[in-house]
Amino acid sequence: MIDDDRHLGTFDGGGIAGKGDRFAQADKGGDILGQSSQAAEGMASVPALLQRNAERFGTRPAYREKEFGIWQSWTWAETEKEIEALALGFLNLGVDEGDFVAIIGRNRPYFYWAMVAAQSVGAIPVPLYQDAAAEEMAYVMGHCGARFAVVEDQEQVDKVIEIQEELHQFEHMIYVDPRGLRKYDHHKLHIFADIQEQGRAAYWEFIEDLKERRGKLDYDSICVMLYTSGTTGKPKGVVLSNRNIIEASRASAEFDNLTEHEEVLAYLPMAWVGDFIFSVGQAYWCGFCVNCPESADTMQIDLREIGPTYYFAPPRVFETQLTNVMIRMEDAGRLKKWLFDVFMEHARKVGPAILDGKPVGAWDRAKYALGHALVYGPLKDTLGFSRVRVGYTAGEAIGPEIFDFYRSLGINLKQLYGQTEASVFITVQPDGEVRSDTVGVPAPGVEVEIDENGEVWYRGPGVFEYYYKNEESTKKTKTEDGWVATGDAGFFEEDSGHLRIIDRAKDVGKMADGKMFAPKYVENKLKFFPNILEAVVFGDGRDACTAFINIDLNAVGNWAERNNIGYASYQELAGHPRVLDMIQQHVEDVNRSLSEDPMLSHCQVHRFLVLHKELDADDGEITRTRKVRRGVVAEKYGDLLTALYDGSKEISTTTEVTYEDGRKGSISATLEIRDAAVVDVADDKKVAAE
Repeated sequence: MIDDDRHLGTFDGGGIAGKGDRFAQADKGGDILGQSSQAAEGMASVPALLQRNAERFGTRPAYREKEFGIWQSWTWAETEKEIEALALGFLNLGVDEGDFVAIIGRNRPYFYWAMVAAQSVGAIPVPLYQDAAAEEMAYVMGHCGARFAVVEDQEQVDKVIEIQEELHQFEHMIYVDPRGLRKYDHHKLHIFADIQEQGRAAYWEFIEDLKERRGKLDYDSICVMLYTSGTTGKPKGVVLSNRNIIEASRASAEFDNLTEHEEVLAYLPMAWVGDFIFSVGQAYWCGFCVNCPESADTMQIDLREIGPTYYFAPPRVFETQLTNVMIRMEDAGRLKKWLFDVFMEHARKVGPAILDGKPVGAWDRAKYALGHALVYGPLKDTLGFSRVRVGYTAGEAIGPEIFDFYRSLGINLKQLYGQTEASVFITVQPDGEVRSDTVGVPAPGVEVEIDENGEVWYRGPGVFEYYYKNEESTKKTKTEDGWVATGDAGFFEEDSGHLRIIDRAKDVGKMADGKMFAPKYVENKLKFFPNILEAVVFGDGRDACTAFINIDLNAVGNWAERNNIGYASYQELAGHPRVLDMIQQHVEDVNRSLSEDPMLSHCQVHRFLVLHKELDADDGEITRTRKVRRGVVAEKYGDLLTALYDGSKEISTTTEVTYEDGRKGSISATLEIRDAAVVDVADDKKVAAE
């Protein structure tokens, strides 16, 4: 844990303050909030921003959706009418102020409209993960007491019908896609378009009621409730106000100079706070266009067609794209492969410096320009990044090599650190100060503090109001004066003021000899290799670290095909001796890297195994946002964990799995356990000294 006094202090946009200056910094934060409140005067809710955009940007596109291969488009003026019709339909259906409206579906304009329509009538939208199992939906909808749901298609309708007996307050469901639903009981099941038509027909009956409810909305009104991923327990309902969403959106938009001319691709889960901020908060504050792909399968094609100027993706998306590029280059002709290698080597050397506006020699600039014409430009176009002006990644640490690869192409990719409870933004990276090993400086208006245990705390205008029906957790997480515990351990670099995150504070433990154990740090290093999809490292209270590893089926499968290795399943490929050799090499590379880290050199992985199945959200092993449930994994695979520490060379196991249709089954396998070479740090230092 970090206990060096020099890291104890409060950081904000104005610099560094010691503990004694905490309240002075709080006053400064209040000034920022006061100024921004004046800036947003008259626009104290998302529906108010919609009205402004319809007047100011009426003919500009607000939404696009690709359907049947054709892009459909709605202007802000048309969007305002679509949302108004739906809001009137909600009133006609009996939606009351304070009601919760569940939103279940992929990214489509209809669901963004449904959220803003719900807000317009004083109700609270609650987006859910569309791939969640019925019992997961039952918990969220039952916890918030949702009376209404807007869903996408027959699959989601069936899920809600399956659990509706558990939902005592639930009344009506509205669906967008009518296919397969003609013979269902429609007494409380309604077509989205019909609700809008009913709203239009009842315009004069309800328009004054709508205006009255919309006029009541202010900064303190609830904007949305988003549920946490539930890494360690049941998901918590995070209540975010209009102040939280609008102020976070305003400050971040000004930080990156976002305007109404931006184009974004909305493809991340609508239940995730990042999508809500980018596709609702910032989109409505700036007035830019939100583009919805046709499906997950066409996302890459749609990305190229839209060419977004503002883009966000978690590290796994960037890793997958880079893996696909490398696979294609392995299959490319000799000349093409040579050109790629030569110019990419040069791009890694000077590309980030050119992007940051730093001095670079004329010859290097000329060679980089040639590389852009021959390699970087076509590659960016293929990836769909030719117009990206600002790109972000967050959620997990991204590998330095991956991060630097994209920046070397001239893509302004940056990292941010955030939480649902912060309305996303805690720290951001200013242009010209972008690094792969830190998460930047406090976001505008946000104060960040490191306590004596090394845990990161923050406060700012984006801080959530409370956890719904969970006063105890609210008090544990948020102090009376607005400071929020992140649960992450980190420290500020003394020279740069940039924040570095080590691990989840609850996961940081001690090994048997008392040294710090930071599993996430090691796991992220392992996942930097494209062949490794997931890793779970153990070592708390033990004398050595061990690991479970998932291979990336796409990357390893392509490698197997190129090397004439046949396989019939994930399990067969994961257990192949040559695959194990390759993973062992990756583990030992990580060990060598860790040996150079004076703080965590003792966290080298001594033994590992490759799991016979991918960790799956349906099996409860990871969350819907792909965060590992470490306790669940340790308990479920207890026999494998025991074998890692008792010296076994192999272990036979049987594991229960959940299929896509909800059926249960089991798979059996015999797994080989490998010993990985570790670097003796003491001997290594001794040799270096000699």
